Amino acid sequence: MSSPYPLNPAIRAMLERSLTFVPASDTLAARRAAFLALCRDFTGPRPDGWIQQDVDLDGLTLRVYQPDSPTPKGGWPVLLYLHGGGWSMGGLDSHDWFAYSLARRLRVAIVAVEYRLAPEHPWPAALHDTLRAFRGLRQGQVLRSLSTECLLVCGESAGGTLAAALCLALAETGERQPLGQALLYSVLTADETLPSATEHAHAPFLTSAGLRVSIADYLPDPAYRHSPLAMPLNAADFKAQPSTFIGVAEFDPLRDHGIAYHQVLTNSGIDSELYVGKGLVHGCLRDDSIAEVAVLYDTLTAWIARLLAA
Repeated sequence: MSSPYPLNPAIRAMLERSLTFVPASDTLAARRAAFLALCRDFTGPRPDGWIQQDVDLDGLTLRVYQPDSPTPKGGWPVLLYLHGGGWSMGGLDSHDWFAYSLARRLRVAIVAVEYRLAPEHPWPAALHDTLRAFRGLRQGQVLRSLSTECLLVCGESAGGTLAAALCLALAETGERQPLGQALLYSVLTADETLPSATEHAHAPFLTSAGLRVSIADYLPDPAYRHSPLAMPLNAADFKAQPSTFIGVAEFDPLRDHGIAYHQVLTNSGIDSELYVGKGLVHGCLRDDSIAEVAVLYDTLTAWIARLLAA
Protein backbone atom coordinates (compact mmCIF):
# COMPACT_ATOMS: atom_id res chain seq x y z
CA MET A 1 0.00 0.00 0.00
CA SER A 2 1.34 3.45 -0.89
CA SER A 3 0.76 6.66 1.01
CA PRO A 4 1.79 10.23 0.20
CA TYR A 5 2.60 10.72 3.86
CA PRO A 6 6.14 10.19 5.19
CA LEU A 7 5.05 7.53 7.68
CA ASN A 8 7.69 5.70 9.64
CA PRO A 9 7.75 1.90 9.15
CA ALA A 10 5.90 1.14 12.41
CA ILE A 11 3.04 3.54 11.64
CA ARG A 12 2.87 2.23 8.06
CA ALA A 13 2.70 -1.36 9.34
CA MET A 14 -0.11 -0.40 11.72
CA LEU A 15 -2.03 1.18 8.85
CA GLU A 16 -1.60 -1.85 6.61
CA ARG A 17 -2.68 -4.19 9.40
CA SER A 18 -5.75 -2.05 10.08
CA LEU A 19 -6.79 -2.01 6.44
CA THR A 20 -7.24 -5.80 6.51
CA PHE A 21 -10.43 -5.33 8.56
CA VAL A 22 -12.90 -4.72 5.75
CA PRO A 23 -16.65 -4.62 6.48
CA ALA A 24 -18.60 -7.48 4.95
CA SER A 25 -21.06 -4.94 3.53
CA ASP A 26 -21.77 -1.23 3.68
CA THR A 27 -24.34 -1.62 6.42
CA LEU A 28 -23.82 0.08 9.77
CA ALA A 29 -23.87 -3.31 11.52
CA ALA A 30 -21.07 -4.61 9.27
CA ARG A 31 -18.99 -1.47 9.75
CA ARG A 32 -19.41 -1.72 13.50
CA ALA A 33 -18.38 -5.38 13.45
CA ALA A 34 -15.25 -4.60 11.42
CA PHE A 35 -14.33 -1.73 13.73
CA LEU A 36 -14.73 -3.97 16.78
CA ALA A 37 -12.59 -6.68 15.19
CA LEU A 38 -9.89 -4.14 14.35
CA CYS A 39 -9.82 -2.78 17.88
CA ARG A 40 -9.77 -6.23 19.45
CA ASP A 41 -6.85 -7.20 17.22
CA PHE A 42 -4.83 -4.38 18.77
CA THR A 43 -5.89 -5.26 22.33
CA GLY A 44 -3.37 -7.27 24.32
CA PRO A 45 -3.93 -9.02 27.64
CA ARG A 46 -5.03 -7.11 30.69
CA PRO A 47 -1.98 -6.07 32.71
CA ASP A 48 -1.15 -8.17 35.76
CA GLY A 49 -2.46 -6.78 39.02
CA TRP A 50 -5.58 -5.24 37.53
CA ILE A 51 -9.23 -6.20 37.72
CA GLN A 52 -12.19 -5.03 35.68
CA GLN A 53 -15.92 -5.27 36.09
CA ASP A 54 -19.01 -3.86 34.44
CA VAL A 55 -21.30 -1.80 36.63
CA ASP A 56 -24.90 -0.84 35.94
CA LEU A 57 -25.68 2.77 36.78
CA ASP A 58 -29.45 2.98 36.39
CA GLY A 59 -29.33 1.38 32.95
CA LEU A 60 -26.03 2.92 31.84
CA THR A 61 -23.18 0.40 31.69
CA LEU A 62 -19.76 1.46 32.94
CA ARG A 63 -16.60 -0.64 32.80
CA VAL A 64 -14.34 -0.11 35.80
CA TYR A 65 -10.64 -1.01 35.68
CA GLN A 66 -8.76 -0.72 38.97
CA PRO A 67 -5.60 -2.03 40.63
CA ASP A 68 -6.09 -5.34 42.43
CA SER A 69 -4.68 -4.04 45.70
CA PRO A 70 -5.98 -2.37 48.86
CA THR A 71 -8.00 0.75 48.20
CA PRO A 72 -6.14 3.92 49.19
CA LYS A 73 -7.67 6.33 51.68
CA GLY A 74 -10.40 8.27 49.94
CA GLY A 75 -10.63 5.75 47.09
CA TRP A 76 -8.81 5.34 43.81
CA PRO A 77 -8.47 8.49 41.72
CA VAL A 78 -10.72 8.08 38.68
CA LEU A 79 -10.22 8.81 35.00
CA LEU A 80 -13.58 8.86 33.24
CA TYR A 81 -12.91 7.65 29.69
CA LEU A 82 -15.01 8.35 26.57
CA HIS A 83 -14.13 6.17 23.58
CA GLY A 84 -13.78 7.18 19.94
CA GLY A 85 -15.51 5.76 16.89
CA GLY A 86 -17.22 8.71 15.22
CA TRP A 87 -20.08 8.62 17.79
CA SER A 88 -21.51 5.69 15.81
CA MET A 89 -19.11 2.82 16.51
CA GLY A 90 -17.30 1.34 19.45
CA GLY A 91 -18.21 0.49 23.00
CA LEU A 92 -16.78 -1.16 26.07
CA ASP A 93 -15.45 -4.21 24.21
CA SER A 94 -13.69 -2.18 21.53
CA HIS A 95 -11.56 0.05 23.73
CA ASP A 96 -9.98 -2.07 26.46
CA TRP A 97 -6.67 -1.22 24.74
CA PHE A 98 -6.77 2.35 26.04
CA ALA A 99 -7.32 1.29 29.65
CA TYR A 100 -4.59 -1.35 29.42
CA SER A 101 -2.10 1.15 27.95
CA LEU A 102 -2.82 3.59 30.75
CA ALA A 103 -2.79 0.87 33.42
CA ARG A 104 0.76 -0.08 32.44
CA ARG A 105 1.82 3.48 33.29
CA LEU A 106 -0.36 4.78 36.12
CA ARG A 107 -2.26 3.44 39.12
CA VAL A 108 -5.63 5.12 38.88
CA ALA A 109 -9.07 3.66 38.28
CA ILE A 110 -10.39 4.02 34.74
CA VAL A 111 -14.14 4.14 34.16
CA ALA A 112 -15.30 3.71 30.56
CA VAL A 113 -18.82 4.67 29.46
CA GLU A 114 -20.99 2.71 27.05
CA TYR A 115 -22.76 5.81 25.80
CA ARG A 116 -25.55 5.57 23.24
CA LEU A 117 -24.49 5.69 19.60
CA ALA A 118 -25.65 7.68 16.59
CA PRO A 119 -27.45 7.62 14.25
CA GLU A 120 -30.02 5.74 16.36
CA HIS A 121 -29.32 8.12 19.24
CA PRO A 122 -28.08 11.47 17.92
CA TRP A 123 -26.81 14.34 20.05
CA PRO A 124 -27.39 15.01 22.91
CA ALA A 125 -27.92 11.36 23.95
CA ALA A 126 -24.19 10.55 24.32
CA LEU A 127 -23.59 13.77 26.24
CA HIS A 128 -26.46 12.99 28.60
CA ASP A 129 -24.93 9.56 29.26
CA THR A 130 -21.55 11.18 29.90
CA LEU A 131 -23.09 13.60 32.40
CA ARG A 132 -24.89 10.71 34.15
CA ALA A 133 -21.64 8.82 34.49
CA PHE A 134 -19.73 11.81 35.86
CA ARG A 135 -22.46 12.75 38.31
CA GLY A 136 -22.75 9.13 39.42
CA LEU A 137 -19.03 9.08 40.19
CA ARG A 138 -19.21 12.41 42.00
CA GLN A 139 -22.11 11.14 44.11
CA GLY A 140 -20.44 7.82 44.96
CA GLN A 141 -22.99 5.70 43.08
CA VAL A 142 -20.59 3.49 41.11
CA LEU A 143 -18.23 1.63 43.48
CA ARG A 144 -17.16 2.38 47.03
CA SER A 145 -13.53 1.89 46.03
CA LEU A 146 -13.62 4.97 43.77
CA SER A 147 -12.85 8.50 44.87
CA THR A 148 -15.62 11.06 44.57
CA GLU A 149 -13.12 13.93 44.72
CA CYS A 150 -10.17 12.99 42.50
CA LEU A 151 -11.93 12.81 39.14
CA LEU A 152 -10.53 13.47 35.68
CA VAL A 153 -12.06 13.03 32.23
CA CYS A 154 -10.40 11.85 29.03
CA GLY A 155 -11.69 11.26 25.52
CA GLU A 156 -10.14 10.41 22.20
CA SER A 157 -11.56 11.43 18.83
CA ALA A 158 -15.37 11.56 19.18
CA GLY A 159 -14.92 10.81 22.87
CA GLY A 160 -12.87 13.98 23.18
CA THR A 161 -15.86 15.95 21.93
CA LEU A 162 -17.88 14.47 24.78
CA ALA A 163 -15.16 15.15 27.36
CA ALA A 164 -14.91 18.82 26.39
CA ALA A 165 -18.70 19.15 26.20
CA LEU A 166 -19.01 17.59 29.66
CA CYS A 167 -16.81 20.30 31.15
CA LEU A 168 -18.71 23.06 29.33
CA ALA A 169 -22.02 21.60 30.54
CA LEU A 170 -20.75 21.50 34.14
CA ALA A 171 -19.73 25.15 33.82
CA GLU A 172 -23.22 26.07 32.59
CA THR A 173 -24.87 24.50 35.65
CA GLY A 174 -22.24 25.69 38.13
CA GLU A 175 -21.16 22.15 39.04
CA ARG A 176 -17.67 21.32 40.21
CA GLN A 177 -15.26 20.53 37.40
CA PRO A 178 -13.01 17.48 37.27
CA LEU A 179 -9.38 18.07 38.18
CA GLY A 180 -8.54 18.03 34.48
CA GLN A 181 -9.66 17.09 31.00
CA ALA A 182 -7.53 15.26 28.42
CA LEU A 183 -8.56 15.62 24.78
CA LEU A 184 -6.81 13.29 22.34
CA TYR A 185 -7.11 14.06 18.60
CA SER A 186 -10.62 15.27 19.32
CA VAL A 187 -13.41 16.66 17.15
CA LEU A 188 -14.09 20.17 18.44
CA THR A 189 -15.76 22.00 15.55
CA ALA A 190 -17.74 21.35 12.39
CA ASP A 191 -15.87 24.24 10.73
CA GLU A 192 -13.94 22.93 7.72
CA THR A 193 -11.87 26.09 7.20
CA LEU A 194 -9.08 25.16 9.62
CA PRO A 195 -5.90 24.44 7.63
CA SER A 196 -5.54 20.79 8.64
CA ALA A 197 -9.01 20.02 7.24
CA THR A 198 -7.68 20.62 3.73
CA GLU A 199 -3.98 19.85 4.24
CA HIS A 200 -4.86 16.38 5.56
CA ALA A 201 -8.24 15.84 3.92
CA HIS A 202 -7.11 12.39 2.73
CA ALA A 203 -5.02 11.39 5.73
CA PRO A 204 -4.72 7.75 6.87
CA PHE A 205 -7.49 6.44 9.17
CA LEU A 206 -9.62 9.60 9.01
CA THR A 207 -10.49 11.76 6.01
CA SER A 208 -12.38 15.03 5.97
CA ALA A 209 -15.14 13.33 3.98
CA GLY A 210 -15.44 10.57 6.57
CA LEU A 211 -15.56 13.12 9.37
CA ARG A 212 -18.32 14.97 7.54
CA VAL A 213 -20.44 11.81 7.45
CA SER A 214 -19.88 11.14 11.17
CA ILE A 215 -20.88 14.68 12.09
CA ALA A 216 -24.04 14.39 9.97
CA ASP A 217 -25.02 11.21 11.85
CA TYR A 218 -24.26 12.74 15.24
CA LEU A 219 -25.80 16.15 14.48
CA PRO A 220 -28.55 15.51 11.92
CA ASP A 221 -30.00 18.99 12.44
CA PRO A 222 -27.43 21.48 11.11
CA ALA A 223 -28.50 23.93 13.81
CA TYR A 224 -26.99 21.58 16.42
CA ARG A 225 -23.53 22.28 15.02
CA HIS A 226 -23.55 25.77 16.50
CA SER A 227 -24.06 24.53 20.07
CA PRO A 228 -20.95 24.51 22.27
CA LEU A 229 -22.25 21.33 23.90
CA ALA A 230 -22.11 19.66 20.48
CA MET A 231 -18.98 21.31 19.06
CA PRO A 232 -17.01 22.85 21.96
CA LEU A 233 -15.03 25.43 19.95
CA ASN A 234 -18.33 27.32 19.61
CA ALA A 235 -18.24 28.26 23.29
CA ALA A 236 -18.09 31.96 24.13
CA ASP A 237 -16.64 31.52 27.62
CA PHE A 238 -13.88 29.10 28.61
CA LYS A 239 -12.92 30.68 31.94
CA ALA A 240 -14.46 27.95 34.12
CA GLN A 241 -12.68 25.10 32.35
CA PRO A 242 -10.32 22.77 34.22
CA SER A 243 -6.64 22.15 33.53
CA THR A 244 -6.37 20.59 30.10
CA PHE A 245 -4.10 18.26 28.16
CA ILE A 246 -4.50 18.29 24.39
CA GLY A 247 -2.79 15.69 22.23
CA VAL A 248 -2.97 15.90 18.44
CA ALA A 249 -1.52 13.91 15.54
CA GLU A 250 0.48 15.69 12.86
CA PHE A 251 -1.18 13.94 9.90
CA ASP A 252 -4.81 14.34 10.91
CA PRO A 253 -7.60 16.64 9.65
CA LEU A 254 -8.39 17.20 13.35
CA ARG A 255 -4.92 18.50 14.21
CA ASP A 256 -5.93 22.16 14.18
CA HIS A 257 -9.06 21.48 16.24
CA GLY A 258 -6.84 20.72 19.21
CA ILE A 259 -4.42 23.56 18.50
CA ALA A 260 -7.29 26.06 18.28
CA TYR A 261 -8.80 24.75 21.53
CA HIS A 262 -5.46 25.08 23.27
CA GLN A 263 -5.26 28.69 22.09
CA VAL A 264 -8.73 29.69 23.33
CA LEU A 265 -8.12 28.03 26.70
CA THR A 266 -4.75 29.70 27.10
CA ASN A 267 -6.23 33.07 26.11
CA SER A 268 -8.85 32.55 28.83
CA GLY A 269 -6.20 31.93 31.47
CA ILE A 270 -6.70 28.16 31.64
CA ASP A 271 -3.69 25.92 32.21
CA SER A 272 -3.47 23.98 28.94
CA GLU A 273 -0.71 21.68 27.73
CA LEU A 274 -0.47 20.94 24.01
CA TYR A 275 1.36 17.93 22.58
CA VAL A 276 1.77 17.65 18.80
CA GLY A 277 2.68 14.08 17.88
CA LYS A 278 5.10 14.40 14.99
CA GLY A 279 4.50 11.75 12.36
CA LEU A 280 1.42 10.43 14.15
CA VAL A 281 -1.95 9.71 12.53
CA HIS A 282 -5.49 9.53 13.78
CA GLY A 283 -6.18 6.25 15.58
CA CYS A 284 -2.53 5.61 16.42
CA LEU A 285 -3.24 5.28 20.15
CA ARG A 286 -4.37 1.70 19.53
CA ASP A 287 -0.74 0.61 19.25
CA ASP A 288 1.48 1.81 22.08
CA SER A 289 4.27 -0.52 20.95
CA ILE A 290 5.13 2.25 18.47
CA ALA A 291 7.78 4.43 20.11
CA GLU A 292 6.19 7.74 19.10
CA VAL A 293 2.78 6.62 20.38
CA ALA A 294 4.35 5.50 23.66
CA VAL A 295 5.77 9.01 24.10
CA LEU A 296 2.27 10.47 23.77
CA TYR A 297 0.96 8.07 26.43
CA ASP A 298 3.92 8.86 28.68
CA THR A 299 3.34 12.60 28.31
CA LEU A 300 -0.36 12.17 29.10
CA THR A 301 0.27 10.06 32.19
CA ALA A 302 2.93 12.47 33.44
CA TRP A 303 0.36 15.28 33.17
CA ILE A 304 -2.21 13.20 35.11
CA ALA A 305 0.37 12.36 37.78
CA ARG A 306 1.21 16.05 38.23
CA LEU A 307 -2.45 16.96 38.70
CA LEU A 308 -2.96 14.21 41.27
CA ALA A 309 0.21 15.16 43.12
CA ALA A 310 -0.94 18.78 43.31
